[in-house]
Amino acid sequence: MKPVRKVVIPVAGHGTRVLPATKSTPKELLPLVDRPLIDYVVNEAFEAGIEHVVLVTGRGKGAIEDYFDHAFELEAGLEAKNKTEILDSVRSVIPKAGALSYTRQQAPLGLGHAIWCARDIIGDEPFAVSLPDVVIDGQAGCLKQMVSEYEKTGGNIIAVEEVAREETNKYGIVAPKGDVSGNLFQMSGMVEKPAPDKAPSNLAITGRYILQPEIFNLLEKTPRGAGGEIQLTDAMDALMKQQSFYAYIYDGQSHDCGDKLGWLKANIALGLKRQEFSSALKTFLSEQIASN
Repeated sequence: MKPVRKVVIPVAGHGTRVLPATKSTPKELLPLVDRPLIDYVVNEAFEAGIEHVVLVTGRGKGAIEDYFDHAFELEAGLEAKNKTEILDSVRSVIPKAGALSYTRQQAPLGLGHAIWCARDIIGDEPFAVSLPDVVIDGQAGCLKQMVSEYEKTGGNIIAVEEVAREETNKYGIVAPKGDVSGNLFQMSGMVEKPAPDKAPSNLAITGRYILQPEIFNLLEKTPRGAGGEIQLTDAMDALMKQQSFYAYIYDGQSHDCGDKLGWLKANIALGLKRQEFSSALKTFLSEQIASN
């Protein structure tokens, strides 16, 4: 069983759910407390032991590449002013040389197409996929938990979380294969946004995957589906007929930062966990609630 060494992070999307904020700023660079969203997702991958991050970019996303590179004028200015703490934080986001690759998705043909664009960089080995607008807060990163499970089972793994039964129509929902026992279980299918009375479970797909390389051949043959796009779920459905698929209920809380309210909630939730902000933020929130 080959190890999971690489992750694909698709960052070519326009971020339409958070417009106009993303008109000139990539969604992935929206700040979450004091770091952009993409920083959290990339760091989660490195924490999991991932050696190589593949960012699938698009037009207007050059600022993402700049973020993970040296800013020589800025660094020189901070160094001259002896602002060493800030300088260290700026330099800490830069991965070691060769740890990031970039490939371009020239047309907005969906998540499945974005993953397919990374096929030559991934090669013939299992890989992870992380959606950049989903930030997962946990004592151990979601991908680290998933890699640990993968090393026991192999196959394909999808991260899921429990949602209220009446809200299944907002998510992709997995169908367990038999009874759910423990955090890891085999699955037989996926249903996109089912009505509560038709949902096979209340376990929603969260935006973290470990997939086998055979998915690329299936993506190449997958016709355009919903929205005229090549859907990753369609290819996974086909692969499920050939290989084992597991769903993993991870330990942590997800934040959908591609949604305006979700992004606001994430800033509050993570801000309250930061020692330097917690007390003042609690006071501010209490005052705002009382006055409204």
